[in-house]
This record gives sequence, structure tokens and C-alpha cells, in this order.
Amino acid sequence: MSAAAVLLVVLAAFAHAGWNFFAKRAGSSGAGFVWLTATCSSVLYLPVAAVTLLITGVPPLGAWTLGVLVSATIHLGYFLLLQRGYSVGDMSVVYPLARGTGPMLSMVVAVLVLQERPGWLGLCGGALVVAGVFVIGLSDGVPRAGANLAGVGFGLLTGALIATYTVWDAHAVTGLALSPLLYDWANNATRSALLAPYAVRRRDALGRIWTEHRREIIAVGVLSPLAYILVLFAMQMAPVSLVAPARELSIVLAGLLAWRVLGEAQPARRMTGAVVVLAGVVLIGVA
Repeated sequence: MSAAAVLLVVLAAFAHAGWNFFAKRAGSSGAGFVWLTATCSSVLYLPVAAVTLLITGVPPLGAWTLGVLVSATIHLGYFLLLQRGYSVGDMSVVYPLARGTGPMLSMVVAVLVLQERPGWLGLCGGALVVAGVFVIGLSDGVPRAGANLAGVGFGLLTGALIATYTVWDAHAVTGLALSPLLYDWANNATRSALLAPYAVRRRDALGRIWTEHRREIIAVGVLSPLAYILVLFAMQMAPVSLVAPARELSIVLAGLLAWRVLGEAQPARRMTGAVVVLAGVVLIGVA
């Protein structure tokens, strides 16, 4: 990769780990926080979407509506599960499990459904992800019940939705030829609309969440789309097979934030597991 592409990927990794750090800090805010961040992203990135629309023109409405609605529904489940995971589990558990199992499950779907046959690098990568998941999941001993088990469970479920929206979004921006920037903005706006009935009924609670977590809401609203946009630009400069695994540097960055800033337990074991997961994702990406 060129130096510019590497810089964009590294910045994207910092942005992704950063918005998850802020989401963790507002972990108990639930669906209200998800609605506020989606709405914030929609408002802040409206000028970007408008300029992109002027340049690319109006997309085919049939494909556009289908692509965005399906993606927004999957992403809504992803954000709700992730936020729930952060409310009951540590970031150093939930984040690497979610980010690591997503690519691994995507590979499994490709094998079972698309009849693809990954090489030995891909298989070794999948094995490393599984090993890393076990290291992280067992960092506090066998999780029989309570927050430890819940954090592992929500991390894995979030990873499953990451795999789902990865496959669908790839189809939408390639097979349906939708502009990635417009697609991402419409995704945020649609998630906001889907949660609007909830927001109307919980106006008082939303006011409290905004007062208590204004910084976190704005940070996620800015950093979440930014991480995606930076990766898109990087993919214009370098092969996707290199950009996709390189961006998972965020797994280690998130672990460092959880350890040094949030003071979460078992940093050595969890960082070891995060590095193993990262290595597995990289192998899957270059296989």
C-alpha cells in the first residue's frame, strides 16, 4: 500500500476504536443513545451527502430503497446489540469478539453458501480468530453466568450481524451500484427514522441521555461515519484485500483504550487475545 493509503487506514482504525470507546462510556443508555447518534450523524454529514448527490445524480429508487432499508435494519440490530453488550460487559471483551467473529463468519458463509474454497491462510486465520476468542472469553475464568457470559454472548452476536451487513453492503455498493457515501448517510437517516417512534415515546429519557452524554453522542456521530469514509478513500488507493484486514488494527487500539483509560481487568490476557484475533483477521483478509 502507498503511504497515503496506510495513513488513511490507520486514521480509520483510530476513529473506529475511538467511537466504540465513547459508546462504551454511554453503555447503559441503550436505544436512546443509538437514536441520538444516528440522528447526529445524519445532520452532521448532510452537507457531504448533498454534495455527493449533486455529483453522482439521483440513484435508481428501487434498488436504493431496498439496499438502504435492509442495511439500516441490520445495522440497527448491530448498534443495539453492541450498546447492550457495552452495558453489561467490558470493551476489551465485546469489541474484539465482535470485530473478530465478523470476518470469520463471513468466510464460513462464503464456504457454505457460495461454495468458495479458502486456502490454508484463510483456514489458519479462522483458527486464530477462534483461539483469540477463547483467550478473551476465558480471561476471567469460565464464564458461567452474569456479566462475563453476557459480554461474550453479545460480542459474538454483534459479530454475526457484522458478517451479515458486510455481505449485504458489499452487494449493495457493487451489485446495485449505489454510492458508498450516499449509502452510508441514508443508512444513518433510516436508522433514525426506524427508531423515531421509540424516541417520541421516550422524550424525557432522551433529554437526560443528551444532558449526560452529549460529548459521547457527538463523538460517535462524527467518528462512526468518518471511519467508514476514510476506509472508502483508502480502498480507492489500495486493494480491498489489503485495506480490509489492515483496518482491524482497531482491535488492538480498542484493547489499549480499555486497559489504559477505562482500567478494565485482565489487560495482559485480553490484549494477547486481541492480538491473536487481529492476526487471524489479517490472514483471512489476505487469503
